[in-house]
Amino acid sequence: MSRPQEDASSRIGSGRRRLGVVVSAVVLVGAGGWFAGTQVQSPADAAASHRAPKAGPVTVSVVRQSLTASVVATGSVEFASPRPLSLAGPVGSGASAGADGEGAEQRVTKAPVAGTKIKEGDVLMTVNGRPVFALGGAVPMYRALGPGTSGDDVTQLQKALKRLGFDPGGTGGTYGQGTATAVADWYKSKGYDAQEPSPTDQQQLGSLEQAVSAAQEALLTTNSGAGTASSSETGSSSTPAPQSSTDKQVHEIQVKSAQKALDLANGALSSFKATYGTKVPAGEVVFLPKLPARLDKVSVKTGDTPSAQIGTVTSSDVVVQAAVPGTDAQLLRHGMTAQLTTADGKSAQGTVDVVADGSDSSSGTDSAATTPSTIDDTSASDSAADSTAAVQVRITVPEPGPLAGEAAAVKVTIKVGASDGKVLTVPMAAIHTSADGRARVKVAHGDFVTDVHVTVGLSAAGIVEVKPDGGTLEAGERVVVGE
Repeated sequence: MSRPQEDASSRIGSGRRRLGVVVSAVVLVGAGGWFAGTQVQSPADAAASHRAPKAGPVTVSVVRQSLTASVVATGSVEFASPRPLSLAGPVGSGASAGADGEGAEQRVTKAPVAGTKIKEGDVLMTVNGRPVFALGGAVPMYRALGPGTSGDDVTQLQKALKRLGFDPGGTGGTYGQGTATAVADWYKSKGYDAQEPSPTDQQQLGSLEQAVSAAQEALLTTNSGAGTASSSETGSSSTPAPQSSTDKQVHEIQVKSAQKALDLANGALSSFKATYGTKVPAGEVVFLPKLPARLDKVSVKTGDTPSAQIGTVTSSDVVVQAAVPGTDAQLLRHGMTAQLTTADGKSAQGTVDVVADGSDSSSGTDSAATTPSTIDDTSASDSAADSTAAVQVRITVPEPGPLAGEAAAVKVTIKVGASDGKVLTVPMAAIHTSADGRARVKVAHGDFVTDVHVTVGLSAAGIVEVKPDGGTLEAGERVVVGE
């Protein structure tokens, strides 16, 4: 009897299992339909889901830091005060030259050498074996100097001779015997003969001296006929006949004429002797305003005729020439310190000497803060667009160190201002201008942006000092620099 009951129970359990499977399948189908339904999108929904999210403002943090403003440029190392160098005339012939020596064609017999340091009394070069000396003086050589000449150029020569140890006996500006002697001794100390009178001059001196002698003899002869007529005219050997008044008048005229001839001969001789003696030919001295100097370039070689520019001379002082934008040049002042750095890291210090737009020693202020009065919302660079033309700046280098004797490019850094300790700073792009002309920054607080008016101070490398004006601004807050 127990088997029928077991069969019934088995059939009931199997039915329940089939029902569970059916229910589970229905549930799975329903869940799959729900999932599929959630993944189905309309074309509009699909396009919207692929759009980029709305862009927010670009912000940066407010930073508290020390700020140093500098003008940075590239400069070239040069030597100061370049000036052309040429001879004022021919060299002389020297004491041992022949009769035609002074008129011989001028040829360079020893050329100048570029890079040579020139001291007072040095021989720059030789022409026809004659020296060309360098002396200090502001008045250029423009004529031969010798006995009888006077002027500022003679004073220069006399002072130079005295500095070299050859006393001319005075520096009054008149070339006398003392100057001639000093010139002769100076030339001799350098191994040369000074320009003594040429054979032509000597011949002319002899002719003038002969003319004086002849005039003196003529006057004596004329005077010996004075008084009375000779005895042959009167027929008496013992008693001279008295002269008539006509004879006396004729004789007086003859005496005056002879005397005048003698005076003229003496005058010509005196004038010539005044210029006769040791000379400095126009081509044998070059006056330079500042010594020592440096022979920078040479335009002639041995065998050339030195009729044009023979080279360029500079001061031995080193300078750096740099070009900076006009807005930066406005910050520079005479006397500011410049740091000069070579490509291989060597450095030297210089001093701002001249700013080409006139901002040199006449403007002795050292205020260097730049306070923009108007800064456009669109770009910070627009604030510098007022003056972009390059301005030449000259920097003197008293102690050139590694820059000495080299023509090179250097980085020039000129400190124009520094903040008083640490200050609040923002990028220049964060500064905007209100309708009332006041500077402001936009401070971002989450999704909200508020304006804070500020006073703008020192700026450097695109960073500017700000002070809140009627509001609060703290380090770490974020300000808007773009959308």
